[in-house]
Amino acid sequence: MQAKSGGTADASRDFASVLPIELTLTDCHGIEKVADLPRRLDDRGSPRACVPTTGHIAQSRPSSDIAIFSPSAGLLRLRRFDGEMGTMGRSGAVPVRIERAE
Repeated sequence: MQAKSGGTADASRDFASVLPIELTLTDCHGIEKVADLPRRLDDRGSPRACVPTTGHIAQSRPSSDIAIFSPSAGLLRLRRFDGEMGTMGRSGAVPVRIERAE
């Protein structure tokens, strides 16, 4: 899975600094896939919330959880997933490796 830029500058750069990373995404109410990052990202200067659409990678505040394609409020957009979303629609846990897109 490759993450393209497009989030809040400080948080997006901080997220890029932990890449590549291997996580196991778990299903959350059939709406989003979530996983814990090793640490909370720097969100200084970031907007209070965003409304992500399909493919957005976001951090849930105040935790270190990230979510992919959640339509929830209270999330900080980090980057965008640019690829086939078929695997994300599968129920249950999904192992992933997130890395920077060239």
